[in-house]
Amino acid sequence: MRTVIQRVSRAAVTVEGEVAGALTRPGLLALVGVTHDDGPDQVALTARKIAELRLLHGERSVLEEAAPVLVVSQFTLHADVRKGRRPSWNAAAPAAVAEPLVQAVVDDLRSRGLEVATGVFGAHMDIELVADGPVTIVLDA
Repeated sequence: MRTVIQRVSRAAVTVEGEVAGALTRPGLLALVGVTHDDGPDQVALTARKIAELRLLHGERSVLEEAAPVLVVSQFTLHADVRKGRRPSWNAAAPAAVAEPLVQAVVDDLRSRGLEVATGVFGAHMDIELVADGPVTIVLDA
């Protein structure tokens, strides 16, 4: 599981002109990509890191600040661009595998009492964000 975590002042995901999920106050945007051999261990590590990494101002975590998180599935994080000009998506897990694991990350974060917004799995999404810092972390679980 690969996750790009960005500290944001605000962020929103729109699908077909409708807002699917949004953060209206500072928090984290987490783009989550799933590969074939990901499972419960990767979900637990990813959710724990999103919740506990001290990325907010004052070296605080979203858990400490009760800050929101926007989780968006992103299979393109597993692109292989070593050959040619066309990325290969072979390392990305199929939807039947990936969707429940991304949802498990969301569920884990919510079980910690966090406010979690989401995109729409498999949809073409427009993501609008105001990066804060910018602070961007790549997490490979």
